[in-house]
Amino acid sequence: MPQSLTKLYLHIVFSTKNRVSCLEEPLTPELYKYFGGILNNLECSPIKIGGYYDHMHVLCCLSKKITVIKLLEEIKKSSSKWIKTRGPQFANFHWQDGYGAFTVSSKDIRNLISYIERQHEHHDKIIFRDEYIELLKENEVDYDERYFLD
Repeated sequence: MPQSLTKLYLHIVFSTKNRVSCLEEPLTPELYKYFGGILNNLECSPIKIGGYYDHMHVLCCLSKKITVIKLLEEIKKSSSKWIKTRGPQFANFHWQDGYGAFTVSSKDIRNLISYIERQHEHHDKIIFRDEYIELLKENEVDYDERYFLD
């Protein structure tokens, strides 16, 4: 086969440091666009970006030219610097050290887009910690609760 072809859908989830609730309007629409720009620059086509006050969900196609850890490093580093320029209330902003990254079947994309779009409605019923544990269990990821959220 003379060419390498991939279509790897990736659902990424990560929180603000210590789950500080600071991701709200008017910051979030700009932040989502900023994330989209980072993803495009890394050739990781953004599909849906959203979240809640203390965490982010990113659905993208992973480029065959980058590893998941490098993608997360770039997203977090660049966006953290950008957020700190948005006002003095963000001077100490940080993302959590860890993240969750899950592959997604093409047949599940529409449902995941809807899920990301409804984050505020969803979090009227469930806190991020429980949502994250649910995602880990659904994706059969082993974890140690002492370390997975900082």
